[in-house]
Amino acid sequence: MSNPSTSSSSSTPAAGGASDVGNHSSAAVETFDAVDVIRTKRDRGVLSAAQIDWVIDAYTRGAVAEEQMSALAMAIFLNGMDRSEISRWTAAMIASGERMDFSSLSRPTSDKHSTGGVGDKITLPLAPLVAAYGVAVPQLSGRGLGHTGGTLDKLESIPGWRAGLSNNAMLQQLENVGAVICAAGSGLAPADKKLYALRDVTSTVEAIPLIASSIMSKKIAEGTGSLVLDVKVGSGAFMKSAADARELARTMVDLGTDAGVTTVALLTDMSTPLGLTAGNAIEVQESIDVLAGGGPADVVELTVALAREMLHAAGRTGVDPAQGLQDGSAMDVWRRMIRAQGGDPNAALPVARESEVVRADTSGVLTRLDALAVGVAAWRLGAGRARKEDPVQAGAGVVLHAKPGDHVRAGDPLMTLHTDTPERFARATEALKGAWSVQDDAAYEPMPIVIDRIA
Repeated sequence: MSNPSTSSSSSTPAAGGASDVGNHSSAAVETFDAVDVIRTKRDRGVLSAAQIDWVIDAYTRGAVAEEQMSALAMAIFLNGMDRSEISRWTAAMIASGERMDFSSLSRPTSDKHSTGGVGDKITLPLAPLVAAYGVAVPQLSGRGLGHTGGTLDKLESIPGWRAGLSNNAMLQQLENVGAVICAAGSGLAPADKKLYALRDVTSTVEAIPLIASSIMSKKIAEGTGSLVLDVKVGSGAFMKSAADARELARTMVDLGTDAGVTTVALLTDMSTPLGLTAGNAIEVQESIDVLAGGGPADVVELTVALAREMLHAAGRTGVDPAQGLQDGSAMDVWRRMIRAQGGDPNAALPVARESEVVRADTSGVLTRLDALAVGVAAWRLGAGRARKEDPVQAGAGVVLHAKPGDHVRAGDPLMTLHTDTPERFARATEALKGAWSVQDDAAYEPMPIVIDRIA
């Protein structure tokens, strides 16, 4: 990347007595006292821009103790933040690290972020599809934790493919191929990385201001010209209710707008798994099926809907991205993208050594298939991890044979479980107890994939 710059907090030490900042032993004079900042938010006050700049910078460099930031995070969780506070908090986290610059590219940039779900392999066909229409897609992705799958884990099931790229290699691939899916560097919003780990152990993860600023600080620092957010809602999503998902989406759209990034959000259903697979290699294969003009209808529908938003935000109007899945242009970009990162697009994908079929016990219409239960089953089979350092099995996961609205008979296979370690089957099937409903001659009204659009 063209010399990403590193910014620091705009606050400067003020004259006066040194404050008590926990275990900080430096003789440096601090601009604020952490206790006063905590008290302001505890008492439902509004943090000033200078307070926010200081507390993020001071926490990043260790001048605010972990227990003090824990208290502030809990105060934010309980009392919230207004738009100006969230915007400044996000800007301060961006300023803690580097900002990437894509201005040298010959094409506009657009990115997508999903809040995570079960079977959510959309990034894989989406990035090459959008790139096929002349838009650069710098997709910085992560790994899975718990029941939600990670894009990098999926792609690493392709022999030879590597997630780590230098900034210069990323820039070159965007210019030559048009799409890159890779790991985010440690230089983007380091304050967020430190704060996220703290939130994870202090039960403050669910605070919408902190969720929104965490996501958007990295996406804005990434330097994309436009951003489309896929905010999931339902049992398999982080946001269980449409009201909470809509609040998160609106907050993130506002943050992008305040930062000068064209931003739009789609609320999409995650009560049922996306597509027919939840795992790593099996989701890659399903993505390849979509790129070849086939694949499950819901995956195709959401891929095309998000592609339309990304293309429109990047100024590419009057094109139909559905055509790119049919004429092979998206597949061509996919193959070049995989090769550029050391992968072999022609290689056979890993297959789990063991499998077990779960069958319907009654006949009728499948009216419910719980996304969370399927995600937990895939996780327990080895497709996911409980801790970030845990390994994953490339071939593990769940393949669905029926989706809500389908007619099934007693004894028909509903899903097949895959793993290299058969002792995992018992806990996976336990997670699936009560995960589906079959009703005799029931009328089924499907939930739309795209529930709402916020711009």
